[in-house]
Amino acid sequence: MLWSGLAVAGAAIWLCVLALPWQPWRVRERLEPTSTDGAADIGLDDVTVLIPARDEAAVIGETLAALGDQGRSLRVMLVDDRSSDDTTEAARRAAPASLTLDVLAGAPLADGWTGKLWALEQGRRRIQTSLTLLLDADITLRPGMIRALLAKKEESGAALVSVMAALRMQGGWERLLLPAFIFFFRLLYPFHLANKPSRWVAAAAGGCVLIDTAALAGIGGFGAIRGALIDDCALARAMKDAGFRTWVGVTGGAVSHRAYPTLGTVWRMVARTAYTQLRYSPVLLLLCTLLMALAFWSPIAGLAGPLSAQIAAAVGLAAMALCYLPTLRYYCRSPGWALALPLIGTLYLAMTWHSALRDWGGRRSEWKGRVYDRESEGRRAA
Repeated sequence: MLWSGLAVAGAAIWLCVLALPWQPWRVRERLEPTSTDGAADIGLDDVTVLIPARDEAAVIGETLAALGDQGRSLRVMLVDDRSSDDTTEAARRAAPASLTLDVLAGAPLADGWTGKLWALEQGRRRIQTSLTLLLDADITLRPGMIRALLAKKEESGAALVSVMAALRMQGGWERLLLPAFIFFFRLLYPFHLANKPSRWVAAAAGGCVLIDTAALAGIGGFGAIRGALIDDCALARAMKDAGFRTWVGVTGGAVSHRAYPTLGTVWRMVARTAYTQLRYSPVLLLLCTLLMALAFWSPIAGLAGPLSAQIAAAVGLAAMALCYLPTLRYYCRSPGWALALPLIGTLYLAMTWHSALRDWGGRRSEWKGRVYDRESEGRRAA
């Protein structure tokens, strides 16, 4: 009975995910450049691209070169966030003539701010255009992507439009873990609900965000979320709380070229904010552990039980695979990776526990040489 009960519980979780009316497992919210014809001739004089950059000399050139193919009169504000490499020089060398590039040397980190948000705020104060495109330094935009963002903004009536960039999936660990990273994010923040006017769910993908400059100023700029570690969703929440609509989706038109070649690099990226997602709550951590154990382990365990458990386990594994297959198809991954989802879920649970243990030890997050301590939750950085 125990094996059967566990297997039934695991199957029920995945069948419930499949049956949810908002269908978070589907990849419906997409935004792709529809055409590259004449993309470079589109006037973009009402857009400023705002890029925070800290030690990004290795990637910033590719990002800026791609922006040169987006259209005419595009302004770029790059905030060099106290880099220890030659980020500024690399940017100046790589910027195509079609861009108007301004480089701002970032001030020392102000008390109460996380590094990225402080860099963004310094740049925001200098922007004069009606629209701001927040872009991470490692993201390449395909030709026509800014035009697609502008069209989606007009169509949706949203003050904030963001897309989750396609992550690099070349190495073994990237292929195993990064499609699931996006899959789990969409389960946690269902895009279909986030795109509704309701304030119930707010989500954004911080690597590529088009936002009304005036609306951003109206919520107090980035000061409204100055201590947030998960800054993209915090920004979407602040916008929705102020009465603005938001839209989030996935895309192949924005591509991250940041590499995560080892398990350790993926682990650090996830553990940086995993416990933050659970609001630093031990109760939520235990509930998450129970849920993931039932979802990922009980179908496997059920295969070793009696026939009833084996049937329930097979149903659970099939439902699990059906939930994951749309994500794999979208990123052109083999359906066979769905068989690895129990292992993937186990690794992500371990990353979450590592994040919690680090928090209990007084270190909430570490990124680009900055450590955000337990007491300040980003209000002070060492």
